[in-house]
Amino acid sequence: MKKRLGGRRQILSAFLPVLAAAALLSGCQRENPAAVTEVSEESQEESRETEQNSEAGTDASAAETSSGDEKGEDLKHQEKTQETEIVEDSGPLPKAEDGGWVENIMLGTDIHYFSDSLTDGGPCFQEMVEYGDGKVVTYIDQITDAFLDEVVKLRPDALVLSGDLTLNGEKASHKDLAEKLHRVENNGIPVLVIPGNHDINNRQAARYEGEERLPAEYTTPEEFRQIYQAFGYDEAASEDPNSLSYLYELDENTWLLMIDSCQYSPVNKVGGAISEATYEWIEQQLEAAWDAGVEIIPIAHHNLLDESEIYVDECTIEHSEQFVDLLETWDVPLFLSGHLHVQHCKRSDENRGVWEMVTASLATPSCKYAILTYRDDRSFLYRTRSLDVEAWAKKNGQTEPELLDFKEFQTPFLRRVFYNQAVAALREVPEVSDSEREQMAQLYSLLKYHYYQGTAYQVQDQVRNDPAYALWQDAGMATQQGDYFQYILEDGVRNYNRLEVE
Repeated sequence: MKKRLGGRRQILSAFLPVLAAAALLSGCQRENPAAVTEVSEESQEESRETEQNSEAGTDASAAETSSGDEKGEDLKHQEKTQETEIVEDSGPLPKAEDGGWVENIMLGTDIHYFSDSLTDGGPCFQEMVEYGDGKVVTYIDQITDAFLDEVVKLRPDALVLSGDLTLNGEKASHKDLAEKLHRVENNGIPVLVIPGNHDINNRQAARYEGEERLPAEYTTPEEFRQIYQAFGYDEAASEDPNSLSYLYELDENTWLLMIDSCQYSPVNKVGGAISEATYEWIEQQLEAAWDAGVEIIPIAHHNLLDESEIYVDECTIEHSEQFVDLLETWDVPLFLSGHLHVQHCKRSDENRGVWEMVTASLATPSCKYAILTYRDDRSFLYRTRSLDVEAWAKKNGQTEPELLDFKEFQTPFLRRVFYNQAVAALREVPEVSDSEREQMAQLYSLLKYHYYQGTAYQVQDQVRNDPAYALWQDAGMATQQGDYFQYILEDGVRNYNRLEVE
């Protein structure tokens, strides 16, 4: 086993008492820092993407819409919409070579599982799905089963679920999901979970009957740990007494630091924060890993970095610069999170520091999960795959047309949600005419769809050359969606689905 350089304990002996001043400490980097290869520089893949984009862009721009629904505009069924996507590697997971070791960790986040026992599928439930934020709650049971089948097939070293396990923390949803997870564990694959902001003490927990939305039993912190005790907690090498964080020793080479970044006392909040007591516990785990010469991978629900400059308060952990300094001080190279629902990645410093990979929501098309391959030389490969719901549906005898033709269903579904969001916002801008609102909403739905996929760079030219672009630059800036529209254009300039650090 590779052993780290010594002396770190002496350097940081006074760290805990002055944790609030962590920004004053400088990080300690190893010799021969890792070189970064970003997928956007891989010309062969780019060539294939360009061919796909030319076809998909035409289909997307030709989408027809209807208007007049008092509850929000809707897209007509698109005869054929080809989803622009990256070329994904779909082969088996890498294995160790030449006596080294490789860890393959599968990442699923923001499943937002919802128990079938809590809905009759009536109009109130359907309205929640259609005018929500893009989660395919109607088929989340089947999506979850398809994902877990994929986990068993690929046989990673661990499956990590980084929060928002349920729609709104319903106890029935937690129990049903936990029952499904046993199948993965029974196949010899460890499952590790942490809560998200939706999961605990959530007073929005609900069930749907006909046209009514009724309260459902929510889940306390103690109940969360009890329900998921077999998925990390009972096997933890260390548990934080002040949160639902824990340390899991994957093997003699790698430890997983599962961090509870949520605020739920007395009720849940959207934003993330970590208490000083939990920071002290995290520091102890980082030091223990350093002394043992073991790699440690931190995972949380909320974002370490400002992955979205529009939703900083809601997405980035409060005072996260303190956390960044802590991780850099202990030479931690990467951090995994979710929460944003957008496929994204960022580095704490342009040329050095911690890489954060944010995996998109499994509940939101194109239902992505991620695979992290971490090697003994500290190089790693992070890439995403879109869940093949169609293949699973056909194999398992499903009859719903939306599942059997999921690739045709998912893109119009998510674009329709984003279209409805834009129309609702633009109705508050009186100088925008009906026809202009129609054009603007279509363009917004196209751009935001690709941003969620981590592929907004593919439609930059198409968006900027569309007549509705000028309308967004003018009247659209009076809305929050206008700010988001502009931010996506500025941020969506690379492929966020693959990152390789060598």
